Amino acid sequence: MSALDTTSGWPAADLDPVRRLHVLAAAVPGAHVTEGYVAAPCDRVRALLGDLEGAFGQIAPDMRGLRVVRRDGARVEALARSKYGMRARLYGEQRPGWCWMQSRFLLLGAAAAPDGDGTRVAFTGGVRVPGRAALVPLGVRREGERSLQRLKSLL
Repeated sequence: MSALDTTSGWPAADLDPVRRLHVLAAAVPGAHVTEGYVAAPCDRVRALLGDLEGAFGQIAPDMRGLRVVRRDGARVEALARSKYGMRARLYGEQRPGWCWMQSRFLLLGAAAAPDGDGTRVAFTGGVRVPGRAALVPLGVRREGERSLQRLKSLL
């Protein structure tokens, strides 16, 4: 969808959260977006994805825990711990139906948008290559599928 920005005369695009996730992930080499449909109201899905310290850790397969340490509007800083004991300080943005957080070595993204009576959801993430804006491509697709299945099991 696009419109004309009346102040500058330039085209403007409004993207739903799932499309926005696709755009950002396209700029990260090695990233893959897993998208799916869940037969649940968008508000319910957004509530689970937005619960960073609770349900989000149950949805992300490698996540053992996430603790928000600072919030300023949509900006968020969190400490994450994987089930393998690794830790990361994540910085990013969280809004209804949208979360994008990254650290030096980790990237997490989730989005949800209404689709009829259900919800389209999308996940991306993985381990970043040190010194490069890239993800290690091993297991990225599998983890996205597992996140989608875990979300469905919580609904």
